[in-house]
Amino acid sequence: MPIHNAEIAAILHEVADLLEIEGENPFRVRAYREAARTVENHPRSLAEMVGKGESLTRLPGIGEDLAGKIREIVRTGTLRQTEELRERVPPGLRSLLGVPGLGPRRVRELHRRLGITSAAELERAAREGRVRRLPGFGEKTERNILEALSRGETPRRFRLASAEPAARALEEHLRGCAAVREVVVAGSFRRRKETVGDLDVVACSHDGRRVVEHFVAFGGVERVVSRGGTRSSVVLKDGLEVDLRVVPEESFGAALLYFTGAQPHHVALRDMALQKKLKLNEYGLFRGEERVAGRTEAEVYGALGLRYIEPELREYRGEIEAASEDALPELLTREDIRGDLHSHTTATDGRNSLEEMARAAEERGYEYLAITDHSRRLRVARGLDERRLREQMEQIDRLNEELEGITLLKGAEVDILEDGSLDLPDGVLRELDVVICSVHHKLRLPEREQTRRVLRALANPNVNILAHPTGRLIGRREPCELDVERVMEAAVERGCILELNANPERLDLNDAHCRLAKEMGVRIAVSTDAHGTNELANIRFGVGQARRGWLEREDVVNTRSLGELRRLLRREGA
Repeated sequence: MPIHNAEIAAILHEVADLLEIEGENPFRVRAYREAARTVENHPRSLAEMVGKGESLTRLPGIGEDLAGKIREIVRTGTLRQTEELRERVPPGLRSLLGVPGLGPRRVRELHRRLGITSAAELERAAREGRVRRLPGFGEKTERNILEALSRGETPRRFRLASAEPAARALEEHLRGCAAVREVVVAGSFRRRKETVGDLDVVACSHDGRRVVEHFVAFGGVERVVSRGGTRSSVVLKDGLEVDLRVVPEESFGAALLYFTGAQPHHVALRDMALQKKLKLNEYGLFRGEERVAGRTEAEVYGALGLRYIEPELREYRGEIEAASEDALPELLTREDIRGDLHSHTTATDGRNSLEEMARAAEERGYEYLAITDHSRRLRVARGLDERRLREQMEQIDRLNEELEGITLLKGAEVDILEDGSLDLPDGVLRELDVVICSVHHKLRLPEREQTRRVLRALANPNVNILAHPTGRLIGRREPCELDVERVMEAAVERGCILELNANPERLDLNDAHCRLAKEMGVRIAVSTDAHGTNELANIRFGVGQARRGWLEREDVVNTRSLGELRRLLRREGA
């Protein structure tokens, strides 16, 4: 079977990781990461495109060199460069990438400065207090490393976006089996957690053995761990483990409920069932030997006296009580989003022009798109000074005269300097439709200093939105030390908005912060921080995170019409 986009992307991500561990040029590393993201998000099969002789260089971030490597992966299923890198980077060092909070850059520093090549050596160094002394680590990181190692958390976890292509490809593959009536990828993937350890697939069929044989024939399978009459486990070529469970139609809802989790949620449901003299398991809800519910999840919830609970809420954080009181939130949907308030163009580090970004947003049905290129402090992104920003503002005005279905908002993502002042003068900021401020440097300041810095930025009357507030990169960089609750209080006081950055490497704010924001009355912008037209599709990850945080349409500013949004940005209410 042809190789899937997810497998191609996994190889490119691995090359980027190993190159970064080796200390390769950051621009080269970034090129591989951007190519991997392009492959992950591309709607068509790259294997099919290669087979038809179509050019890959038309894809964002894919030059001739990377196109050649993708063709090699499609033809051979691997990449010679990957094999060479694996030989040069010790296996124990590679395994450290599975430790939460250790990305390639940190793994490289541990190896370069402390000579660490294994989890055992890392644990020893952390217990001796040597890790905290490294630049960019600190006591909290050292403590987190020790906690992760003590729990055995070295198996790799996959970002949701990295697991998604394989999940969708598996669903499509299983639907190709005539014996399958329904199939859903359940587990933490269905709950839209930011990382997943494996995939749990539930299929509905009365011919389990036939479904299992079809499942293990999936082209992405590296190794079959087990197979039986109704269940199977495999490991995919990118290392992702997948468990399949086949159940009959009358049990499908109960099985889906069971395998979606989270475990504390299901345990609470089982306890409710026992109180009603019922028994709940993956086969159904039973009174004695009689199955009283099980075909659908809604049927099971209803039989327990509960409203249906959306998968993203099933974390045992008050959702069962809310369902029993008919007080569940009407969660945000993708269809509620009317525009994106954070995007970049070729003027700085984006990959597409103003017009290309506008057309792509229009195709998504958006009413507006904010162009928020970086300010001058971010030199690596060729940030805009006042002169270049004014030139871009004029370009946006001219383009808006030509555009009919969408409006571009003039904006900027302005760096917060170490003292909390902004990287561009107030004069030009006052002329913008939307001003985003964000921290890109000095992320390791102590909490008191970092909080004071951010609060001073939010006190600027020109600021509308604080972007990616904690600065984390999932699995690669810990959040900065920040009093998030105090920042939220200031946002409410000053009429500022906090961003839920939908980039799947960030998802910042996290779900707990979203819930807190809702409780405190903080307005949220769910935005992609898109650096290319293809990344506008990342809004789905932001919506998933928002749903995990109980956010509703009215909590999110970019569900408003353009007119309402403009009034809100001018602090006129709405």
